[in-house]
Amino acid sequence: RSDGGGEAQLVLEGKSEMQPDSFSPDGRRLAFTETSPETGLDLWTVALDLSDPEHPKPGKPEPFLRTPFNERDGVFSPDGRWIAYTSNESGTRELYVRPFPGPGGKWQISDGGAMYPRWPASGRTLFYESPAADRIMAADYISTGDSFSASKPRVWASLQMMDASGTVNLDVAPDGKRFAVFPAPDAKVAANGSVHVTFLLNFLDELRRKVPTSK
Repeated sequence: RSDGGGEAQLVLEGKSEMQPDSFSPDGRRLAFTETSPETGLDLWTVALDLSDPEHPKPGKPEPFLRTPFNERDGVFSPDGRWIAYTSNESGTRELYVRPFPGPGGKWQISDGGAMYPRWPASGRTLFYESPAADRIMAADYISTGDSFSASKPRVWASLQMMDASGTVNLDVAPDGKRFAVFPAPDAKVAANGSVHVTFLLNFLDELRRKVPTSK
């Protein structure tokens, strides 16, 4: 439970590493990345039986995209009709969009590297992080029927984010107007600052001195 009112529930397990990526808008399907010794990183989805919300029951996992390349970061669009993901099929990790559940076309959104796509619940903008500059990028899009069209990506915010070493370090608010991010440390502060660590020995003796026991 997101409010911390219950124990963690096992949803799915496998023989290799799995990483949850996103839920469909109705919460009844989970997109996840699984590592395969044959094909690298692959995108899967699994339906969830939520008749007992405290104990979601998974159906049979279904492959969404399995190729010799690494596909990851699968994120459902707000209407559930598309999945944005990253792939290194071009030699560089770029952002693509495909219809869900498919089949259909494929549209490349980024040019110059991408990771961690994010769709806000409102609006027609797809966001992602530029790994080269660690900045948030944005591309406006239009989807009509089975067709998807996106504008040239632009820098959405000049704030440089922290290199999280493979860990997601940003998320977008539902209205698409605000992000939660881990910013990069200020270079000047990092260069001029210093860290002081104090070790207190004989802690109990010090505690007795400050708070003497009553006789």
